[in-house]
Amino acid sequence: MTMRIGLLGTGPWAARTHAPALAAHPDVEFAGVWGRRPEAAAELAAGFGTTAYGDEEELFETCDAIAFALPPDVQSTLALRAAAMGCHLLLDKPVATTVGAARDVADFADVGGVASVVFCTLRFAEPTARWIDEQAAAGGWFLGEAHWLGSLFAPGSTSAYAASPWRREKGGLWDVGPHVLSAYLPILGDVTDVTAVRGPADTHHLVLRHTSGASSTATLTLSAPQEASEAALTLYGERGRVALPRWDGALDAYTRAIDALIESARTKAPHPCDARFGARLTEILAQAEAQVTAASVPDE
Repeated sequence: MTMRIGLLGTGPWAARTHAPALAAHPDVEFAGVWGRRPEAAAELAAGFGTTAYGDEEELFETCDAIAFALPPDVQSTLALRAAAMGCHLLLDKPVATTVGAARDVADFADVGGVASVVFCTLRFAEPTARWIDEQAAAGGWFLGEAHWLGSLFAPGSTSAYAASPWRREKGGLWDVGPHVLSAYLPILGDVTDVTAVRGPADTHHLVLRHTSGASSTATLTLSAPQEASEAALTLYGERGRVALPRWDGALDAYTRAIDALIESARTKAPHPCDARFGARLTEILAQAEAQVTAASVPDE
């Protein structure tokens, strides 16, 4: 099954991950690129031998599916229109930063009968995806402990992603929080209680309770010193302690996400990491954000 997939977005994430994976995939026809900056769309399209579109709906009309490399709240708006036109959705995390918008994407996908996959890297990178499945099958977990200490905004950072306005506004809670939750939920169960407090800069500390009875913690930031940057997740339970393995970049993982979308569209079976799951991640993160915001409002 060859799937015609168009790409929305022209930033470094699109250029380094989405476009190369789409162009190289044997079962994909890379149908075109649309971006909010037409000159950037033209440059990216030319680099990968496809077409730049000035109107996103013209791209939707030619495609079986749309891949998104856009800020989350731009993504959610355009995803509704793509789903309404019958396009399958290869979404980025988070689906949206408001609960209503994220639920709307899931609802439109359901009503439109289109497949959806949310690209949470840990769920598609081969070493981590296999590890998550193994730990979910094993069960017996008591505690989870995670920290994702990014240095995107640390002094001396040269990352191209540091120029991202939405990451600057929403911080590590929304950028790396979905990664941690995407691993915790299939292993420990859905979140039943959230406690969140603010740390230095954009740092958030979360304490979660899960339907399995386990509890977990997560420390999330994009402002850690570069010398302290690290992503780690450890589980504690009946079999002792096990740690999330390392993974190598996002390109291979994104290729596996494309595979998952093609398979879901073919079989009409929802993928575990679909738009409904993405909406659940937004619900949990929005609850944490609301707690921190309320705690920062001075008493009158």
